[in-house]
Amino acid sequence: MSLPPIPQPARIRVVGDVHGDVTAFRYAAATDRFVIQLGDLVDNGPDSAGALRIMFDLIDQGRGLFILGNHDFKLARAIGGQITRVDAMLTATLGQLDEPLRERTVREVLRAPAWLRHGGNLFVHGAFHSSMLEQPAPSVDLERPHGAASRALYGEPTGRTQADGYPERSLNWVDRIPAGIVVYCGHDRRSTDGRPYRRTGQAGGAAVFLDTGAGKGGHLSWIDLDL
Repeated sequence: MSLPPIPQPARIRVVGDVHGDVTAFRYAAATDRFVIQLGDLVDNGPDSAGALRIMFDLIDQGRGLFILGNHDFKLARAIGGQITRVDAMLTATLGQLDEPLRERTVREVLRAPAWLRHGGNLFVHGAFHSSMLEQPAPSVDLERPHGAASRALYGEPTGRTQADGYPERSLNWVDRIPAGIVVYCGHDRRSTDGRPYRRTGQAGGAAVFLDTGAGKGGHLSWIDLDL
């Protein structure tokens, strides 16, 4: 089964990282716009199963799709037996999923795009890579991705570790976005005022970061686009 097509003309709602904040996601999904959710539906928040069900209902109704996020991918890998070390957060999420929802999650992760281009807009979870403008996202399996697919899920690591124990991620990729292209992404909580953070790069393109901490003490953000 193919993903729902973006309707033309496009009235889109771009929704940031949900992380189990089902109440906010239910509110964001209550729209006549086509919903593009930027990945990381699960973990951290109180109801990852509920967030998945809302997203799958949108897909079934032809009203939305989600971009593959690293937490969604990790969950599918755990369900598929590809992860042997499961942390407390992932254990909590797995405990919320009955068998039919586990099976559906793996199916949807395997067909979710790692990135999606629509005109001058690119939707991706982690970070931009120039090849994303030249080719559609490849299909994924439950092995760890490489190349542009890895960039799409995990961003651009510096190789250093932050004080909180998480990998440090660079924003140098923003400077490589060409003029006329806007990249909508999640993954990095860059906002300092609770609003989506926009950054213009040296090449003239821009990135808009929509992760404002849903499920992690912040809130869920979205942007409506008429294209």
